[in-house]
Amino acid sequence: MNLEEKLNRMVARYEEIGAALAAGDLESAERARISKEYAGLAPVVEPIRDLQKAWAEVAELAELIADPAGDSDMKALAQEECAQLEERVSELERKVKLLLLPKDEADERNVILEVRAGTGGEEAALFAAELYRMYQHYADLKGWRFEPLHVNETGLGGFKEARASISGRGVFARLKFESGAHRVQRVPETESGGRIHTSAATVAVLPEAEEVDIHIDEKDLRIDVYRSSGPGGQSVNTTDSAVRITHLPTGIVVTQQDEKSQHRNKAKAMKVLRARLYERERATREAERAAERRSQIGSGDRSERIRTYNFPQGRVTDHRVNLTLYKLDRVLAGEALDEIIEALAAEDQVIRLAELE
Repeated sequence: MNLEEKLNRMVARYEEIGAALAAGDLESAERARISKEYAGLAPVVEPIRDLQKAWAEVAELAELIADPAGDSDMKALAQEECAQLEERVSELERKVKLLLLPKDEADERNVILEVRAGTGGEEAALFAAELYRMYQHYADLKGWRFEPLHVNETGLGGFKEARASISGRGVFARLKFESGAHRVQRVPETESGGRIHTSAATVAVLPEAEEVDIHIDEKDLRIDVYRSSGPGGQSVNTTDSAVRITHLPTGIVVTQQDEKSQHRNKAKAMKVLRARLYERERATREAERAAERRSQIGSGDRSERIRTYNFPQGRVTDHRVNLTLYKLDRVLAGEALDEIIEALAAEDQVIRLAELE
């Protein structure tokens, strides 16, 4: 089915539903169902009608231009008008296609952010802490709520791993392209020879899941409790309040020890587990639906290198869109992160638009 046929069917369906709703003889459940469909079609129908009108005008002008008996002056005017109208058609087609793009059901969800030190020892842990703070700064700039869930410090200012809940409007839509391996190139403070070292940290951005999204059977869980400990084995408290939850069917393990209450640690751990299971299901569906698109923009796999932060040159390069910004300090402060996110979102949009051709 080409684009014109698809749009004709959408307008016909919109008019059909409108007539049914106006008739007023529907059962409440059916009325609610088609009212939702009608509301979903409404924002796109007017632009479609504008496009259909423009197509018709182009066709009329083309017929006038092709008429062998036509007046030459009129044909010249028609050709000029047709050229202008074709530009408008192109703009309208793009607008309509954007409206037709399937929405990511997770875009408006809050997220669980996970940052882990990768290769590079203490330097990787320091970089993981910087990334964690970058997202915290970015959340503050956006007016989002940033709630730390778990931080495993090295004792030297670095983070082995850290988790946080970020809530606000459109959080996942903005942060979903951040998942992957982030690489840093710089001279560590402990390096006496001035050599540049390369270290890495991984970021995972998981849309939060509600209990209604993911059903977790208690028999599929192994829950262990133990005494919390801090950096270097230092005791945090003297009760068995730390919780480790293992989801037996998938092997996913979540530990939580930041709270003094075992109950609160378990609740936080379950929140993270639901997010991981939801993302697992979502990634499977996405892979089946659009494997090619995912490979082009980046799958978000944590092992995939997505970005390099080069301190000697003061630059940040996102390898998925070949974008380099010489604004390292501003990116790490969260101030220039939007420039990278906008480029990634635009590239994703271009690829998805191509699927409609």
